[in-house]
Amino acid sequence: MGDRPFLTDVKTLRERARQHIEQGAVTPGYKADREVVIRLLNEALATEIVCVLRYKRHYFMATGINAQSVAQEFLDHANEEQMHADSIAQRIVQLGGEPDLAPEGLQSKSHSEYVEGESLIDMIKEDLIAERIAIDSYREIIEYLGNNDPTTRNLMEGVLAKEEEHAEDLVSLLQELGQ
Repeated sequence: MGDRPFLTDVKTLRERARQHIEQGAVTPGYKADREVVIRLLNEALATEIVCVLRYKRHYFMATGINAQSVAQEFLDHANEEQMHADSIAQRIVQLGGEPDLAPEGLQSKSHSEYVEGESLIDMIKEDLIAERIAIDSYREIIEYLGNNDPTTRNLMEGVLAKEEEHAEDLVSLLQELGQ
């Protein structure tokens, strides 16, 4: 360890906190590249919004003998994806960025695709594919962040855990429907 103390002395912490107070949560100790993190978060935001829209369409378009229970799953997932989007947008603002919700850019920035699907099975499969894309891309964002931005990493870890849960729900639905 050497002679370096574990924590910065209180006097130095207090002095640093008074500098650049307009930056809010972003203190001199923030180690990540803020512009890159904001770009990645805006891509995750677009991914979540596209997922909300796809799940909502699937909710309204679900038909057939199993449609009611599957539609409810679609609606639950849509609502959870909206909560993810809101949390990500809040973090972008905390980092001094602006959430990009412009409709014309959502599809191009989203990691997942908006695929309508023809049948109930197609819809479930398309949602599962989108969840798997989100799982991989969010895992990469988490790895990129490492210890440079623990707050954003923690947020994305929570979102990732929910996406993994969604994927498992969808696999279960496919199995229940004999797929």
